[in-house]
Amino acid sequence: MKRLIRSVVVAMFVATAASAETWNFDADPVNAPPPGFSFGRTGKGKPGRWVVQAEKDAPSAGNVPVAVAGEPKFGDVNLSVRCEPVSGRVDQACGLVFRYQDENNYYLTRANALEDNVNLYYVKDGKRRQITGWRGKVTSGAWHQLGVEARGDHFVVSFDGNKVVDAHDSTFSQPGKVGVWTKADSVTYFDDLTAAAPR
Repeated sequence: MKRLIRSVVVAMFVATAASAETWNFDADPVNAPPPGFSFGRTGKGKPGRWVVQAEKDAPSAGNVPVAVAGEPKFGDVNLSVRCEPVSGRVDQACGLVFRYQDENNYYLTRANALEDNVNLYYVKDGKRRQITGWRGKVTSGAWHQLGVEARGDHFVVSFDGNKVVDAHDSTFSQPGKVGVWTKADSVTYFDDLTAAAPR
């Protein structure tokens, strides 16, 4: 697989849906962006490239979108994704965005296989600020589950079924879009992006 983008950028896609939705990409055409998603970039550089690719070991068999570099609107949300950091010398990042207002204003949680950590951030006016984080093994070349539950100013992040971050922040309270995120030269596979209002 070739890395198509090497510039340091942040890339994400966000989707449009109603109250609860799972995107597994299995019926989507291969080598094309997933239908129904819009794409953004925080910072400078070329946009990332998002395509659906057939992947035999995807958690739900069939297709996954591949982030080669890097909408439902919810205020409170349970959001999760299966992801596999595949390669990248600068970054191997798998992330979720929520309360996304635009490409410069949103919350983000991401797991990084090069740094072995899971961090929670907000991005405001294009500048990323860490709220808190967790250090632990994030294996490259393996599928992981990354999730976040957002209720008001309270955020709980889980990684592979374990709660790793419990934090509060009030930077963004208004509903926003949800989606996935990656950075720099990351090649990351995503599958089974799921969003629902918490019960």
